[in-house]
Amino acid sequence: MEELRSSMLVALILAVMCSVAVAYDPLDPTGNITIKWDVQSWTPDGYVAMVTMNNYQQYRQIMSPGWTLGWSWAKKEVIWSIVGAQATEQGDCSKFKGGIPHCCKHTPSVVDLLPGVPYNQQIANCCRGGVVSAYGQDPAGSLSAFQVSVGLAGTTNKTVKLPKNFTLMGPGLGYTCGPATIVPSTVYWSADHRRKTQALMTWTVTCTYSQQLASRYPTCCVSFSSFYNSTIVPCAKCACGCGAHKSMGGRGGKSHSDGCIMGDSKRALTPGVNTPKKDGAQLLQCTNHMCPIRVHWHVKLNYKDYWRAKIAVTNFNYRMNYTQWTLVAQHPNLNNVTEVFSFQYKPLLPYGNINDTGMFYGLKLYNDLLMEAGPFGNVQSEVLMRKDDTTFTFSQGWAFPRKIYFNGDECKMPPPDSYPYLPNAAPLVTPRSVITAASACLLVLLLLVA
Repeated sequence: MEELRSSMLVALILAVMCSVAVAYDPLDPTGNITIKWDVQSWTPDGYVAMVTMNNYQQYRQIMSPGWTLGWSWAKKEVIWSIVGAQATEQGDCSKFKGGIPHCCKHTPSVVDLLPGVPYNQQIANCCRGGVVSAYGQDPAGSLSAFQVSVGLAGTTNKTVKLPKNFTLMGPGLGYTCGPATIVPSTVYWSADHRRKTQALMTWTVTCTYSQQLASRYPTCCVSFSSFYNSTIVPCAKCACGCGAHKSMGGRGGKSHSDGCIMGDSKRALTPGVNTPKKDGAQLLQCTNHMCPIRVHWHVKLNYKDYWRAKIAVTNFNYRMNYTQWTLVAQHPNLNNVTEVFSFQYKPLLPYGNINDTGMFYGLKLYNDLLMEAGPFGNVQSEVLMRKDDTTFTFSQGWAFPRKIYFNGDECKMPPPDSYPYLPNAAPLVTPRSVITAASACLLVLLLLVA
């Protein structure tokens, strides 16, 4: 019996450790999405609350078609009205004889409104179609909000019951939300900063992302090349699962595919081929790796004090445009970045003074939109880095990144033993070349004597 208890305890500890590790990103250890409910006023049968969603992830955004927030009511609450968002279903409201609530479901799902809705339906930081920027790229756009009036709920701090079982689709799977926790009430300042008010009650929910939950396979891969080696290291074969993931289904377009088409086929040019589907099914260009995104790192030039690398991102998905894309690289020489061409660059410091990680993203209205597969489905840049005499070398794959992330998902890297390598030695000198060189030297000496 004692052995059984010990085994169960060990299994429980391992399960907890694994669940924590799955949602942990070593390059963004504090990244999360925090959902905050601020009760602003009481109503005859409930309260009015402002719900804000803050994306504190440095390089992972929520793309179109946007977020979906769901929860379970603790009692028999209903949503009388909502501003800046809407519930996807009304539910059964037949027991209400007078005014009909906006939503009567016990487990409502709420989505953001689209841009251009009437002003009386809007509120600050709403109505962007559920698109939320990464905090490291656009702090002002990393916030989304709506106001909700809840009925059949408590009307005091002691009678209000917190919602449970929060879920966040962003837009697909991947996020896990913890329980709601009561925190100190949010403080508000007046416009002239002379008066301070506070929410009547505040609770927060923290959601973290796990790539393993979002997709069984990687969503991008990396290839390498260099000026000192003619070998091009391609993405690994079936790096993103090839045809094995076609039947998996899934939301968010990460694990569902309608197959592939050849890039030079007539089907790639047919009208409607770029139209997204409601289930998010991908249509990829047929490649050896079958990844929607390929990142190519090329060691381009070597100067006396600097060296230059070229980065190219190619989209192989005919049904996906990537707006406000992000690319994160971990490389030991990123602490000496001198200049970045045609991309924005921001150093990331996940561990204090260790400056080996940086985020690249497009210039606004220039290349911040990565188009679908085709002749315009790529963006590229070059990075100039200063050499550090104590660490710089081209050998042992040093010139290539350790990790690459695209839109927050880690890309599949080539095997370490396949990296382009430096020649072991200078070319062998043949006897004929020695005789030729000696003859030339002798001729020069005779001319000088003469």
